[in-house]
Amino acid sequence: MDSNSPQPSFSQEIKALLERVAQQPLTLAHVLSETAERGFCLVIGLLVLPFLFPMPPGFTTILGSACLLLSLQMAVGRRSPWLPRRVAQFQFPSVLAKQVLGNLKRVTRVTERFVRPRLPRLATNPSVWHINGVCISWLTLLLMAPIPMTNPIPTVGILIFVVATLEADGVMMILGYVATGVITGTFGLAGYGLWRSPELLQNWFQR
Repeated sequence: MDSNSPQPSFSQEIKALLERVAQQPLTLAHVLSETAERGFCLVIGLLVLPFLFPMPPGFTTILGSACLLLSLQMAVGRRSPWLPRRVAQFQFPSVLAKQVLGNLKRVTRVTERFVRPRLPRLATNPSVWHINGVCISWLTLLLMAPIPMTNPIPTVGILIFVVATLEADGVMMILGYVATGVITGTFGLAGYGLWRSPELLQNWFQR
């Protein structure tokens, strides 16, 4: 792609991926190879969106671990994403891929009404790339925490960073930092409640 040509919007990239899914299975390697640096956030979005909905057993560990690995690479400043071959070649089941991309496309229709390039000094600051990676890594750890019924909460926070980074929206990034603080506090209260009443968690797993 010409470096001077405008980058496609988030919704345009999702549309392209939907067209690919119609022709062949979608793997993380395909997404990374086609989106380069933007692949960090685009793949993270694909990995965490299923956490908003019921998922088949076993997918939580696979998707969460891949998301954590990518976000840690952002935190240390990598610009070219890398995944182990086994993870990169992971194929989304066709039905799941279409569902995830379709839901993500609906999300972008809403976000693009108020998301746009703003506060460019913040959005394009190299240090912010590191900070966003740290925040996404932390939210991913909360996402993978064994606290019942909490998956959608950190997922929303991660998606805020995904959209903000892809669209270079500094205002959305600030919202992401606020959301990270609120989500951390929420999990702190939930963890404290479970610590004071461990039988709640025990009864949940005995169901």
